[in-house]
Amino acid sequence: MKPGDRLAPLEIPITRTLIVAGAIASRDYQDVHHDPDLARQKGSPDIFMNILTTNGLVGRYITDHFGPRAELRRVAIRLGAPNHPGDTMVLTGTVEEVDGDTATVRVAGTNGLGTHVTGTVTVRVPA
Repeated sequence: MKPGDRLAPLEIPITRTLIVAGAIASRDYQDVHHDPDLARQKGSPDIFMNILTTNGLVGRYITDHFGPRAELRRVAIRLGAPNHPGDTMVLTGTVEEVDGDTATVRVAGTNGLGTHVTGTVTVRVPA
């Protein structure tokens, strides 16, 4: 791994099941993550993914690329456009810096509305 290396894009279909299961798994019972009618009453066109699910998907993206020995040391993300059912999020990443067996990767995830997530992940990949 070296600065400038690009990770292969990962396409993730955003399904209703993924959104609801992610919310349940992270104990986020906010109605906007599982009830379309209440989400619409609050101004959203449908339910949308929570940040903890996005965080998990970003972590998966990094460990899928760097392998089973990869250790996530820091994940710092910011959300933008929501992920709604029926869309696809495409995660991309670029290695920004490398210090020994540790790399900082700039990550972005886009969907049909724009940029869903941006951030950096620090990952250690033991030899």
